[in-house]
Amino acid sequence: MELTHLDERQNPKMVDVSQKDSTQRVARARGKISMSAEAFCAIKEQRVKKGAVLQTAIIAAIMGAKRTSELIPMCHPLFLTNVQCEIHEIEDENAFVLEVCAKVCGQTGVEMEALMGVNIGLLTIYDMVKAIDKTMVLGEIYLIEKSGGKSGHFVR
Repeated sequence: MELTHLDERQNPKMVDVSQKDSTQRVARARGKISMSAEAFCAIKEQRVKKGAVLQTAIIAAIMGAKRTSELIPMCHPLFLTNVQCEIHEIEDENAFVLEVCAKVCGQTGVEMEALMGVNIGLLTIYDMVKAIDKTMVLGEIYLIEKSGGKSGHFVR
């Protein structure tokens, strides 16, 4: 098996994508944060002292997607063409689900950007609400779908 991120001397390297075709690429990822009823209600009723939690989480998710290559060593810097975020309440679980869709016209995919957006958005919710509930749980973070590129369309 050939390892793509190691050179002939076994040193780390970034994959050369210069010969790949530039195509429209899209990736969608999702994650969930569960919390106490008190924290869930405080967010819904906008009573969190740090401000508008869900709106701030959306901004953070977009920023996280845009800065992925600064934090994941082998990710290529991408000129994202769009990042969209949606947050859904799961009332009976005292949870929120964050979904991030990242798009690019480029030579490499945007899965990591979508996943990074989800992680940063959920961590932002945790940060803003930790004074109310330190037992919050982030989880179920995964790629939903990706399209574009040589490997084709993937749907979970």
